[in-house]
Amino acid sequence: MRQNERMLSGNIVKSIMIFAFPIMLSQLLQYNYSFVDNIIVGRYASTNALAAVGNVGAINSLIIGAALGLTSGFTIPVAHAFGAGDRRGVGKYAGSSIVVAFLLGLVIVVAAHMVSTPLLKLIGTPKEIISLSEAYVNILYFAVPLQMLSNNFTAISRAVGESRKPLYFYAVSVAVNLCLDLLFVRHFGWGVEGAAVATLISHGVAALLTGVYIFKFNKDADIRRSDLKLDKKIALQQLKLGIPVSLQFTITSIGSMALQNAVNSFGANVIAGFTAAGRVENLTNIPISAFGVSAQTFVGQNYGAKQYGRIRSGVKTILILNVSAAVLMSFVICFAGYPLVSLFMSEPNAEIMSAAKAYITAISRCYFMVAILLTLRNTLQGLGFTYANMIAGAGELFGRLAVAFIFTPLIGFPAVCYAAPAAWLLADIPLAVIYLRKRRRLGASQFTVAK
Repeated sequence: MRQNERMLSGNIVKSIMIFAFPIMLSQLLQYNYSFVDNIIVGRYASTNALAAVGNVGAINSLIIGAALGLTSGFTIPVAHAFGAGDRRGVGKYAGSSIVVAFLLGLVIVVAAHMVSTPLLKLIGTPKEIISLSEAYVNILYFAVPLQMLSNNFTAISRAVGESRKPLYFYAVSVAVNLCLDLLFVRHFGWGVEGAAVATLISHGVAALLTGVYIFKFNKDADIRRSDLKLDKKIALQQLKLGIPVSLQFTITSIGSMALQNAVNSFGANVIAGFTAAGRVENLTNIPISAFGVSAQTFVGQNYGAKQYGRIRSGVKTILILNVSAAVLMSFVICFAGYPLVSLFMSEPNAEIMSAAKAYITAISRCYFMVAILLTLRNTLQGLGFTYANMIAGAGELFGRLAVAFIFTPLIGFPAVCYAAPAAWLLADIPLAVIYLRKRRRLGASQFTVAK
């Protein structure tokens, strides 16, 4: 059995663990883009600079998250074709996804620059940091096409069962980001602009390396020059799958922006504490997210191979693994999260640390819900039912809006800390209902994904 075919046969736990571990390391490296930016900016620029970088997080989720969501949907047919043994289908779907991702990336980078400043004003960015936030994003968004390409190349690799190789390329790009951050921010004193330029260059390195691997060395992808053209039929099919995933990011990001508006009303110190605690949460979320990504590949390949019984047992196994990981991460974030927050700034004050501690405490109590969310959402995504992403996203949006506009004025900052758990719960409920309905039909002759 070839390594890339582990998902289709053999022990499910072993297959998932082998596949998920490199994804965890890759996501850890990808996370370091923002992690390194925040630490270096917070320590060598100013607290306001850290608050400015954190303030754009919700807007980045809206713009960059929506862009990368498209690529996640584009490569679902690649996994289906690989599982079905359709080698030419793999190449055609992969080639089309690259072309469509790049073209949309160019459109998104123009739109992002048009809406970034109005969005910063819309979320109530404090006057003392709005110019810093603008300077950061106006450079950062030039990286969107590069991010879409590198994410698409990585998604193709994972769709055909290879999760290890992208790890090496992200290691190089993160090293580039770290060196350039220190050079531009600490040595040259370029502040948030230096951090943005460093990130832009490192994304270019990631796109170049992952692209060379997909075209030259990944034989399972089998992308030919003739595949790199805009096939309307294939492109429309991929857009039908990618747009709901992208809209899910858009919908949830609107809720995050509303929540950021609520956070901004508490001032720069609370923004900085909330930002630092959020970065710690993102770090502990990595293993949970990796199991979710693994679920999409596992389900997608086995759906293509028509191994419906293996899908049912596999999803149950992944769910158990992911909830167990979430419980473990709850203890980690509870006991190690507070000390990690102090890494982000040289002189944290009491207000900053109090806000960070309140958020970490709330998150640590509810982490199992995000494990359920990521497992079920990626499972349905792997089956091609990406509309479930929008429904779950609507639940998340409602949860965050309720906290931002109803509970925060009544309770204050403690309400903000429970916005994410409220969003997870309201997404879990519809995802569980949809999956249980689809699970009963797995193996039935009428079980098909609309093309």
